[in-house]
Amino acid sequence: MSSNTRQLPSQPAVDIEKAQQRPYEEQPVDGETTPRNEQSTDGEVESAPGSKEVEKDQIEVTLEDKEDPLNWSLYKKWRIVLIICSAALCVTCASSLASSTYQGMEESFGISMEVAILTVSLYVEGLGMGPLLLGPLSEFFGRNKIYLISFVCFLLLNLPVAFANSAPLHLVFRFVTGFSGAAFMSVAGGTVSDMFSPREVGHPMAIYTASPFLGPVVGPVVAGFINQNTDWRWTYYVVIIWTFIEIILLLLFVPETFRPVLTKEKAQRLRKETGDSRYYAPIEKSNKSISQTIIFSCYKPFEILFFEPMALLLNTWTSLLLGILYLFFNAFPIVFRDGHGFSLQENGLTFIGMGIGIVLGTSSQFYIWGPLDQREWERYGGPPPPETRLYIGMAGAIAVPIGLFWFAFTTYPSVHWIAPIIGSIPFGCGTIWVFTSVFTFLVTTYRPVAASAMASNSFMRSAFAAVFPLFSTYMYGRLGTVGASALLAGLTLLMAPLPFVFYKWGPQLRKKSRFSNSP
Repeated sequence: MSSNTRQLPSQPAVDIEKAQQRPYEEQPVDGETTPRNEQSTDGEVESAPGSKEVEKDQIEVTLEDKEDPLNWSLYKKWRIVLIICSAALCVTCASSLASSTYQGMEESFGISMEVAILTVSLYVEGLGMGPLLLGPLSEFFGRNKIYLISFVCFLLLNLPVAFANSAPLHLVFRFVTGFSGAAFMSVAGGTVSDMFSPREVGHPMAIYTASPFLGPVVGPVVAGFINQNTDWRWTYYVVIIWTFIEIILLLLFVPETFRPVLTKEKAQRLRKETGDSRYYAPIEKSNKSISQTIIFSCYKPFEILFFEPMALLLNTWTSLLLGILYLFFNAFPIVFRDGHGFSLQENGLTFIGMGIGIVLGTSSQFYIWGPLDQREWERYGGPPPPETRLYIGMAGAIAVPIGLFWFAFTTYPSVHWIAPIIGSIPFGCGTIWVFTSVFTFLVTTYRPVAASAMASNSFMRSAFAAVFPLFSTYMYGRLGTVGASALLAGLTLLMAPLPFVFYKWGPQLRKKSRFSNSP
């Protein structure tokens, strides 16, 4: 028998070593024991019933070492990570780019400011709903196909956004483009984990986590120059050009990384080359339909929110922070354009402070949080408990309110404009720390339903990000820049105890959880 296939006896013994090599065949789903004939909705595939006895002469295909994404060269892995991050940056940048087009839309379509703000809100809502569909589809068709289909649709659907002759047409397609671009919010994390072991995944995951949050900060910087110097539609022409470049990069440099699909493609290739129909991959024996998987992915995130107080509270925390980030796209013009007389492109540059904070927070993974995580691995002799992921969240819980209170009390027109920008640096740094902490905590705590846990977070935070801009103008008009910003800072201060509370009582709560299997 060749090294990459395996003959199946009629009554096989349990092979522990090979089961460990292919963990996707053994993992339970939703905290319950999953029969081997079912497919996990969080990325695992099982063999159909009776396949090993009835079709005893079949040959199960496995991956050789060089074919396993875990064993690819470091250059190839990081090339893929950086391309995926640039695509995620493009998708999220397109959300905030629109905040600089309000005036142009009002003049072109004859609409009010409140209606124009919907171009951001509907797009972000699409980003939140997309993972409920696109995440499960990647289990059947692989990561790469979902990326390409998603981005081709993203490019084509941005054409009516750019050339729309009415506000309803423009707004409808903004929602649809957000939905189609959501693949990089739901699938990309899986690509990173496909290529790196749990102990090595920290650094690439930190880079990926930062890119969707750096995108909204880059958007106003770019769009400010576009909209001050040319027509607002050029904002979307730039998105279309950027998307086309990303599609070329995905086609040329990003291969499939999902092991079950790689095994399926290898089995198909062997059947074609040898003419032997006995070769098969476990995913081909799955008896779970796409519709079942999508239905599961649509209700399971909400079930987690309903039954898991830790998930609900941590999701609320990250949702509040993302809502504040998107609210600032309307608040910064009030502070800097109305208060300090900035032009549109100068106002866009005020987001650089937040961007610096995000970059600093991400880079700290390499010299603070990464080494700390390695020490925890050595301390526990293996994967540490999920609560160790909350260290970085504790730092973020302190940094975020400090940054927001600093920003709030320096928004007076009499205070130099650089002061509130400096205040936005700890806010950006603390935000990325909080998101990194919550993401890793949710995945390690609710590992059997990790994809659903992350989908619940994505949906909830996108809902906040969509709603917050809608009342931002009224809130700042009624409370003033100091009062409104201080109110936001106070809300983040109320959430600050969460990582400390869950660090202390998390183990007890996990024991009572119906979804967690963490020891």
